[in-house]
Amino acid sequence: MEWIDLTVPLKEGMPNYPGDQPFRLRPLLRIAEGKVCNLSAIEMGTHTGTHVDPPWHFIPDGATVDQLSLDLLIGRAYVVSVRGVPAVTADALQAAGIPGDAERLLIQTDNSFGVWEKPDFQPDFVYLAPDAAEWIVSRGIQLVGIDYLSVEQFRAPEPRAHRTLLGAGIIIVEGLNLRELEPGWVRFICLPLRIEGVDGAPARAVARRLE
Repeated sequence: MEWIDLTVPLKEGMPNYPGDQPFRLRPLLRIAEGKVCNLSAIEMGTHTGTHVDPPWHFIPDGATVDQLSLDLLIGRAYVVSVRGVPAVTADALQAAGIPGDAERLLIQTDNSFGVWEKPDFQPDFVYLAPDAAEWIVSRGIQLVGIDYLSVEQFRAPEPRAHRTLLGAGIIIVEGLNLRELEPGWVRFICLPLRIEGVDGAPARAVARRLE
């Protein structure tokens, strides 16, 4: 089976969560201008595009992104499709038939089917309801991925989903594009940039179907 790239390309003008640093690419050297090589500089926030939230993002004494276990970021994951709803709830997850031994969960929603093609931030993206976060914790899941820039409802009065998940030590992967995945088991690899002592980092995430 071929690997499927779940990563949203980093480029200028891509959707950006309000308040975050937009992605910028600045040319330093260009061969076309007579320089010896092409060289660029990039500017972006730690939660740009496809990225990983470690506990320290919301938990003061939580692990930072460079302290996350590679064993949790690489391994078998279960893909569940929850379509046609404004939010992923505990009832939706309970009804999805997620195996009891799933340690990593990738949640495909309507976000993966059209939202990423829109250049502007979409405030009505499908999010993870607080009771769904509690359900994930109760099942012993250690990593959860979703297909837009946050698991949290935009302008939620309290970041309950983040605090519930990160408070339990669960790694959150946000900004995935899960369009090409079908429900079921996949081999999943997600490697955030190893930036020391920070609240998150852009990542490259890939998966392939397990037979």
